[in-house]
Amino acid sequence: MRFRPRPRATAPPDAVDTVPPLRQLLPLGLQHVLVAYSGMATVPLLIGLGIGMSTEQIAVLVSANVLVSGLATLLQALGVFNIGVRLPIVMGSTFTGITPAILVGKDCGLPAVFGATIVAGLLTWVVAPWFSRLMRFFPPIVTGTIIAIIGFSLLPSTSKLIAGTDPAAADFASATKLLMALGTIALVVLVEAFAPAAVARFAILIALVAGTLVALPLGLADFSAVGEASWFGAVQPFAFGLPEFTIAAILPMIIIQLVNMVESTGDTIAIGQIAGRDIGRDELARALRADGVGTAFAGVFNSFTIVTFGENVGLVSMTRVLSRFVVATAGALLVLIGLLPKLGAAVASLPGPVLGGVGVVMFGTVGAIGVKIMAQADLGQARNILIVAVSFGFGLLPVGAPEFYANLPGVLQPVLSSGIAAGGIAAFLLNLVLNRNAPAAATAGPR
Repeated sequence: MRFRPRPRATAPPDAVDTVPPLRQLLPLGLQHVLVAYSGMATVPLLIGLGIGMSTEQIAVLVSANVLVSGLATLLQALGVFNIGVRLPIVMGSTFTGITPAILVGKDCGLPAVFGATIVAGLLTWVVAPWFSRLMRFFPPIVTGTIIAIIGFSLLPSTSKLIAGTDPAAADFASATKLLMALGTIALVVLVEAFAPAAVARFAILIALVAGTLVALPLGLADFSAVGEASWFGAVQPFAFGLPEFTIAAILPMIIIQLVNMVESTGDTIAIGQIAGRDIGRDELARALRADGVGTAFAGVFNSFTIVTFGENVGLVSMTRVLSRFVVATAGALLVLIGLLPKLGAAVASLPGPVLGGVGVVMFGTVGAIGVKIMAQADLGQARNILIVAVSFGFGLLPVGAPEFYANLPGVLQPVLSSGIAAGGIAAFLLNLVLNRNAPAAATAGPR
């Protein structure tokens, strides 16, 4: 019998760089879009309402924000030269920038908001390599705490989606809405627990579709806006006038962008942990450069500061679909939606209780990822427990009491009124003080 050597086993391809077949690529990308869209639409909506803009002007802001978010997502997931970390990260405007944008918009006008956004983006691109050198000051106890605060501090925002925004409304927090949200959460859990792996990865999409179908006869979904929306709407750069560059507008926007960089650092490290990729200085610098370029583009195309989207980090963790090309597909779909208002209206018409139920799962998952990373540190040490305790206190105070810092100087309010910023800064500083003499192995962050 002639000996035949056994074929050498080939290693499975890296899940991050795997391209799923088209029949999976589109629904998996759509799942990311449906999870992220409400946040992408809410930020420009709240800013427009706060400034006192017309419905038509707000619609321009929403389309622009979705378009820029899609472009930034493509840049982050696919990468161009040394820009973009090439991981499954969805990008979009952050809630942290809402208050400063409203204040600047009222005092100086929208052109000043967009001018400050351009400056903040360019500054982020310039300082990204230097900011990435701070990685050694972000050991697991710090990054885990920041990521947990990101998830848990965003959880209360789902209450408005579920219950409604007007406490005087007859159906505010009605039993039907609460049961709809609970049913959505239960369906996600059941699909995840009992469905085959090939189906479980679509758990969020299944819950959104099923929840919407149930909501229609109950009167909780209204798609009339789809018929009224136009099919095509080009996003014009500088639609509200040429940008203006004023110190009063630029300073608060730079502060917000520093907060965004801390948040992006946490989310990027979290995705790295999920995907089994080491996030070092080079990777973080590429991720932050994409933040900066996306934010600068946002200022040109009538949008706002761009950051990583935490809820989509939760989606990647839950579904274990790590392909960056799935997220790139989501980015392409967002660009398409930004150019086709009718599609945007369809996504925006998804019932709030269903989106809120999904949000509970996604934000809770982000918080759980943070706890998992925290556990890599020695939580038996009293100093590490103190870091977590005090940081969570600073992080959750503004969530439970939004006006807590209302009487402080204006320059401090954007930082302290953001739970993510306040908690992240607290974790960073407390680790420097309490772990200054700790062994390097106990405090070393990602390399």
